[in-house]
Amino acid sequence: MEITTLASPVFLLLLALEYFVARRQGRDAFGRRDTWTSLSLGAFSLVAGAGWKTLAAGLYVTVYAEHRVVDLGDGPGAFAAALLAVDFAYYWFHRLHHEVRVLWASHVPHHSSQRYNLSTALRQSWTPFTGLPFYLPLALFFSPAQIASAYGINLLYQFWIHTELIDRLGPLEWVFNTPSHHRVHHGANVQYLDRNYAGMLIVWDRCFGSFEPERERVRYGLTKNIESYNPVYAAFQEFVAVFRDALSAPTLRDALCFLLRPPGWKPDGAGATATDLKRSAGLVPG
Repeated sequence: MEITTLASPVFLLLLALEYFVARRQGRDAFGRRDTWTSLSLGAFSLVAGAGWKTLAAGLYVTVYAEHRVVDLGDGPGAFAAALLAVDFAYYWFHRLHHEVRVLWASHVPHHSSQRYNLSTALRQSWTPFTGLPFYLPLALFFSPAQIASAYGINLLYQFWIHTELIDRLGPLEWVFNTPSHHRVHHGANVQYLDRNYAGMLIVWDRCFGSFEPERERVRYGLTKNIESYNPVYAAFQEFVAVFRDALSAPTLRDALCFLLRPPGWKPDGAGATATDLKRSAGLVPG
């Protein structure tokens, strides 16, 4: 049984604790239907993830056994390198899942809540196979067991940053992803769109120009919220929308652009991508 599944009871215990602390502080952090949707998405993501990892395991084993570039062994140094490599791969996995619409369709359930609490961390994709191109190359250097363990730790780390109860953490903010940084990532405020993709280390965002500090209060959710608590709808509504747009496109080029350009792209230039919205707000050059 993988580490995130084993940690599920702890997740629920911490979620309950957050609920009671938020209530004592007078915070309106939870909604009954919203939390139910988050838990439903999380529960089925465990099933979908387990099934997919069973199918994909053979690919990782084959790449490692037959094509690995170097044998780093299984010592603590090798595992530390695996943690770093998985976190780097996660950054690009996450960034591309915001910048390519067909990948965004897989990731959007995680951003579909207009609230921000530990249950939001459980809103995971039901289509985990989109991560394969980002993580499979790691098997050229690390064993499947190292990759799986490092990936599990990466996901565990990201659970606790989904809260409003923890403020800024001083010098740690320079190196690690924190609740403050991740609140920005979940913001629908124009200046917060497509920022802070980090898993564990915020240094990737600082290096690749996607960092944004938390300044004004975050407005959570999407630029156009789905207004539904149906977990099946939340999981698949963007896939329906993107393929509907692609199939109705007047040219093959436009169809491919609907799949591969950023969310909000339109062939007539009248779309509202994150860059378009920032340009209109004067946050990027026109």
